[in-house]
Amino acid sequence: MPATMEMDQVVQQRLSKDRRVNDRRSFPSQGAPSDGVERRAGDPRRKAQRRREIDPTTCERDYSLDEVEFMNAMDTYKRRSGRPFPTWSEVLEVVRSLGYRKVEATTEIVIKSR
Repeated sequence: MPATMEMDQVVQQRLSKDRRVNDRRSFPSQGAPSDGVERRAGDPRRKAQRRREIDPTTCERDYSLDEVEFMNAMDTYKRRSGRPFPTWSEVLEVVRSLGYRKVEATTEIVIKSR
């Protein structure tokens, strides 16, 4: 019968108006300092900056100067526009801003093996 006693207790807790009576979290009114001082260690900006600089999908490759220029241009565009996921039209706009123009007929894309 212990299972039904536990179930009765759960039901009683759910029926009560304020279910936070036995809440284990501490709130400022329960003795935690309320002076508004940040107590977490470390610099949160440093971590965010490091995360922006490291792209785990592209770490193990050496890029050509053109590739680096394009990636930097895309990064600049995303920061200035506030759009982390630009549309293909916006990507084309960035490519054109770098000076790329269509000067000859299109050719088939050759995929290099890695």
